[in-house]
Amino acid sequence: MATPPTEPQEDSSLSQEGCYVALTSSPLSIQSVTDRVRSPQAGAIVLFAGTTRDTFASKRVTHLSYTAYTPLALNTMLSIATDLHTTHALQGIAMVHRLGEVPVGEESILIAVSAAHRQAAWRAGEAALEACKERVEVWKREEFADGEGVWRANRDGAVGERVG
Repeated sequence: MATPPTEPQEDSSLSQEGCYVALTSSPLSIQSVTDRVRSPQAGAIVLFAGTTRDTFASKRVTHLSYTAYTPLALNTMLSIATDLHTTHALQGIAMVHRLGEVPVGEESILIAVSAAHRQAAWRAGEAALEACKERVEVWKREEFADGEGVWRANRDGAVGERVG
């Protein structure tokens, strides 16, 4: 497995009517992302916050490090957002992924969706997360307390290459 790019990442975003996506090295703000989808026509806002947990496979995790191919990742995220905006008749969708080091307990991704009714918001929120994990060009490195680390595709439990 090739090692993902490690050059410094700049904060960047793309938007289109009702859709906002961003990659940032700054801590994520639940309020800011939620406010991006707020609408008087929305009867429901669903928010997903993915956080760094302290263990993986019984090993103590100290932090995660994320890197991305930013131009392609943003375009992929916007494509996902616009598709879901139409498919689920959303009022708004915002997806923000953090890059760089993310300590235990902090958010690495926030996805907020608003819709007239809760069912559409629930379904769109889950679909957004699954599509991001499957398609967006973001990689993560799990750093363990024993000094080892593992690069992983940004997917639940996908095996990566151990780096010492």
